[in-house]
Amino acid sequence: MTDWAQAVALLEAAGEVDLACHVGPDGDALGSMLALGIALRSSGKKVRASWGSEPFEVPQPYRGLPGLDLLVHASEVPPHPELLVTFDTGSVARLGALADRVDAAQEVLVIDHHASNTRFGTVNVVDVHAASTASMVVDLIGALGLEVTADVAACAYTGLVTDTGSFKYAGTTPEVHQLAARLLATGIRHDLISRAIWDTAPFGYLKLLGLVLARAVLEPEAVGGLGLVWTAVGADDLNRHDLALADVEGVIDVLRTTVEAEVAVVVKVDPEDGWLKVSTRSKGRLDVGAVCVALGGGGHRFAAGFTSYQPLSATMETLREALAAAPHLEP
Repeated sequence: MTDWAQAVALLEAAGEVDLACHVGPDGDALGSMLALGIALRSSGKKVRASWGSEPFEVPQPYRGLPGLDLLVHASEVPPHPELLVTFDTGSVARLGALADRVDAAQEVLVIDHHASNTRFGTVNVVDVHAASTASMVVDLIGALGLEVTADVAACAYTGLVTDTGSFKYAGTTPEVHQLAARLLATGIRHDLISRAIWDTAPFGYLKLLGLVLARAVLEPEAVGGLGLVWTAVGADDLNRHDLALADVEGVIDVLRTTVEAEVAVVVKVDPEDGWLKVSTRSKGRLDVGAVCVALGGGGHRFAAGFTSYQPLSATMETLREALAAAPHLEP
């Protein structure tokens, strides 16, 4: 059996399914998980969905999505799931508090599109050419013979647009637009979905954005002469403006517009544990995914990240060296 056929067989046979995505879920992780959860529930299965990080709160841009009633705290996920399905999660460590469920589950189905995926499931459906995990989930729902309803489509569309940067990234193909058209045909309010993701923010975010952009550093000679721009968001910054880490994901999208820099980096201090969450973006001349994998993280070729346990100065020095040594790609 192919991986896809095994995935369908597992889902059809299971009476109870537990879904999990990576810690600090983004639009693709949450959207793909909820899309499959809604579809499975419609077929009569008992479904729970969760992630293993605190605070257990849906990020603001996704609080209008259907299927949020499927969510349970990680502590409510059974210690020995019948079937555990993970979404957009490259390694066991990225499951956080749910990592122990992997060894304890009867079966583990991994659905992902990251090249860095470690294939930790008993069945692994990993398509590195897919634009998003959500697009894979739509195919899986079809293979199960289930309907892509408007609720399913709203969640899948969220995953699709976030991981393609609203269709701006290189991974956007004719097939991506065809899928978007299919999802829009269900009658979803794509304008409201996009507004919530990109055009809605608390006033505190605007104040913080001005602060962290003012401290941004441009290093034109870094990255082998391709240029680096970076800034940092401290725990005090977040606390002062009453923001969480998930609220500042958009900082790097502003920073990466710098014309003098190929690579943009935002280092965020996690208020919970003090560790540094490093986000990187490339415009296409450097594989930051490979760089971040070498530093213990993962992601895509042009959008990736890692966690650092070193101080800011040491973290940036390590990253500079790794970026300088990385081979350049043809534009």
